[in-house]
Amino acid sequence: CLTLNGAGEVIQVRVVTVGLLDSSQVHPREVFADAIADRAAAVILAHNHPSGLLEPTPEDLEVTRQLAEAGRILGIQVLDHVIVSRRGFLSLREQGYL
Repeated sequence: CLTLNGAGEVIQVRVVTVGLLDSSQVHPREVFADAIADRAAAVILAHNHPSGLLEPTPEDLEVTRQLAEAGRILGIQVLDHVIVSRRGFLSLREQGYL
């Protein structure tokens, strides 16, 4: 998770959770705890797909929806959620999911 200030400058880069080979549990509480402590205006989220696939799973889309809603409530914008694999990366914002 990258936390950003109001000018879009990176405040911190942190690992929020480390998952298993094919899944990871994430909760808005953990994602936004550091952003709140940093007094961040926005966050950029990222996670990897060890499979190499750059297609968001239904779970990816649901977590993104939940995190964006939590961010709206907290006043911390989710600027993007990026999926990374050995084949490259995919921006969920560019794909229209945010």
